[in-house]
Amino acid sequence: MSEITPDLVRHLGVLARIQLSDEEVERLTGQLDVIVDNIAKVSQVATPDVPATSHPIPLENVFRPDGVGDMLTVAQVLQNAPDAADGRFRVTAILGEEQ
Repeated sequence: MSEITPDLVRHLGVLARIQLSDEEVERLTGQLDVIVDNIAKVSQVATPDVPATSHPIPLENVFRPDGVGDMLTVAQVLQNAPDAADGRFRVTAILGEEQ
């Protein structure tokens, strides 16, 4: 028996603040029911002696050594800036303005 009903899908739509048409409710009811059934099947197979995993292959972060590289001078950084003042980018103020 289906756990997902059209009323439940409509309720989920209200909670998510999504306006759903009747066609979308019917389509999502079937899709969500399939998802719930598949999750139930996986839950039946899972056993306590099998650890939960998010990825079948162990992952590890690979970092490069953090070293100082060539840096640009202030003049090089600002050479293509549309406007600069006192060694900084100059931009139009936008705070407090209506947009």
